[in-house]
Amino acid sequence: MRLVEGDFARETRYADDPVEMARHWEAEGAQRLHVVDLDGARDGVRANAEVIREIVGALGIPVQVGGGVRSLAIARALLGDGVARVVVGTVIVEAPDSAAEWVDVLGAEQLIVAVDGRGRRVATRGWQQQTDVDIVMLCQRLKSSGVERVLYTDVAHDGRLDGPDVEGTAAIAEVVGVIGSGGVASVAHLRALERAGAEGAIIGTALYEGRLSLKEALAC
Repeated sequence: MRLVEGDFARETRYADDPVEMARHWEAEGAQRLHVVDLDGARDGVRANAEVIREIVGALGIPVQVGGGVRSLAIARALLGDGVARVVVGTVIVEAPDSAAEWVDVLGAEQLIVAVDGRGRRVATRGWQQQTDVDIVMLCQRLKSSGVERVLYTDVAHDGRLDGPDVEGTAAIAEVVGVIGSGGVASVAHLRALERAGAEGAIIGTALYEGRLSLKEALAC
C-alpha cells in the first residue's frame, strides 16, 4: 500500500500479500528492501509485526523497517527478528538528545533516523503533525549525537512521482549521510540525487505503477 503526500485518505493498495510482493522485488534484483508499517507510523504501535517477520524470513536480502518504532525495546525486537536496519522517526526527532542512546544501544550502522518534512520543516507522527524545526539544523544535532545516516522525505513530493527535493537532500548531505526519498520516478531523479550526495534512494510508487523498472534503477 502507498500513500500520497502522507495522506491516509489517499491510499492505493497494489497487492494483498506483502510477502509475495517482497519476494517479487528480490527476484527482480533488489539488494535491499525498505518496509514501512504505515499503521504503526500513524498509531505509534507495531501493527504488522507478524507480517514483517514473515517478510524477513522469506528473503535473503537485508530488510530495513520503520513505522511505529517509538522505543528501544521495539527496535531491539526488530533486530532480533532479523531486520538489518531500523528506521526511527518521531521518538528521536521530537527528542534529538536521545539519539546518542539509540546509537549506543543499536549501533550506528543499524540505525536510520527518518527526517520527514514539508517546506524544509520537520513533520512527525506519520506525517500528521507539522513542526517549526528546521531540517538541516535537526540533522546537525543528530550527527553530533553519533547518527551516521538519515532518510529524508519531502512529504509534499511523496507518491506524486514529480521528483524528490534535490536541494534539500544536498543540504543534508553536507551534514550527514542521507538516503533520498519522496517522488523518485525516473533515472534522471536518481542521478540528481546521486549528484546531490545521497548514498541511496527509496523508490515505491514508480515501481508499482511501472513508471520505472527496478533493473533500470539498479543499472543507474
